[in-house]
Parts: sequence; structure tokens; C-alpha cells
Amino acid sequence: MKPIRVVVQGALGRVGREVVNAVCREPEMQLVGAVELKVSQDYLSLPDGSDTVPFSPDLDHILTSCQPDVLVDFTTAQATMPAVRIAAKQGVNLVIGTTGLTAEAISEMERLATAHKIGIVVAPNFALGAVLMMHLAKIAAKYLDYAEIIELHHHQKVDSPSGTALATAKAIAQARGKPFHHPPEQGQAPSSRGEQVEGVPIHSVRLPGLLAHQEVILGAPGQTLSIRHDTISRECFIPGVILAIKEVIKRQGLVYGLDALLGL
Repeated sequence: MKPIRVVVQGALGRVGREVVNAVCREPEMQLVGAVELKVSQDYLSLPDGSDTVPFSPDLDHILTSCQPDVLVDFTTAQATMPAVRIAAKQGVNLVIGTTGLTAEAISEMERLATAHKIGIVVAPNFALGAVLMMHLAKIAAKYLDYAEIIELHHHQKVDSPSGTALATAKAIAQARGKPFHHPPEQGQAPSSRGEQVEGVPIHSVRLPGLLAHQEVILGAPGQTLSIRHDTISRECFIPGVILAIKEVIKRQGLVYGLDALLGL
């Protein structure tokens, strides 16, 4: 069986470096190219120093010359959509971990995936523990009447609330099937009570020293239930990314969320 040919966009980013390293370790995969906004050389050395791959800010050129099966994108919302359009046109499957994507962007991805008969996997979080946190919160939301979310990230994260927090709020509201209760004094919900998403207050913290953390707190008279996930290092995203790369080549259309690939 031929290895899955992979190009990584954002190859020098914090997560991009982890993805490059992981793809190079996978016997079923081959890194064939890399993309970064600013590059100083035409080739990127592989982590073990055994070889190099083409390296350029020009995604169209890299996809044309390297002929990958999958493009992995961990960049910014502004860079992701142009990349999706280019990759879709060339029939390249996509795995996307960029956060801050709008509903309109997701809808466009779905249209492009269908039109060009490719697979696109988009996930607000590739950490398996975070996916399980959301899954467990969906179960609990059916039985507890109050819910709030606290998400904490490093100070350089540009979007808030986080994509994971937004996805969690929407998921638990849908699973519950009816509005959560709110304290009677909340009234018009002042900004100090967090941003309301599907009736769930989300509180965002941005500080140096943090990486990525989220706690879902559910309450009922006389009790609370806290479900928390802590990202200790970015290597936690890699098993989910590798799974998505292997699965996206088997599918057509858009898959949103890693839970769909895990059968949750």
C-alpha cells in the first residue's frame, strides 16, 4: 500500500511542527511538501535530517508539484479559506485544525467538498481528551439544569470564545433539547456573566503561562458536576490529526468534529 502523501500548511507554527514530526514518524504517511507564509529557503529539512521536501509560501505551486493526497492546515481563519479553495480545485483532501472559522466558511467548505468530490475534516479540537470532555458534557446536559463554560488559553490566541467552547455550548444545548435554567437575578445578562452561546455563558481567560484548558460546570440544586480537560503540550493533538489524515481519504464531503471519526 502506497503511503499517504501529505503537505502541511503552517509547517513552522507551534502545531505545524508537531504535525510535520508526526507525519514523518508514520510508516503509512510521507511528508512531500510544506507551506509557510514567510520562508527563507526552498526546501525544508526532515526532522531526522535524512532528506528535504519542497518548501514555499505558494500553496498552489506546492500542491501542483508535490501531488499530495491530503493538505493539513493549522494556520489562521484568514489563510485557511483561500487554501481550501485552492486544494479543492486540485482534488486534494483537507484536514483543518484552524479555529475562528465562521459558519459561512464551514458552509462553503461543505459545498466545495461536494462539488470536487473530496473529503474535508474540520475539528475545533484534535485532542482526544477534549473530544471526550464534550461527549461527556452532552450526556450530563440532559440531566442537570444549569451549565457554564470556562475556557483558558495562552495570551496569543486571537479568537475568543475558543472554537472548542463554542462547539461545546452548541452541542450540550442540542443534546439537552430545551433551554438551560439561569439564576433569576441574571436578567439582561451583563457582560461580566460571560458571552451567551445557545443559552450557555462562556468565560474566556487569556494569560501567558496557559496553553489550552476548558471546564464545563453543570449544576442542579445541591450539587455540581465539573468536566475539565487540560492540554499539557501540543503533542496531544497528534493522535487525532493522524486519525483524520487516515480517514479523510476514505470519505467525501465535510466531517465536522473528531467525534464523528471516533464513533461517539
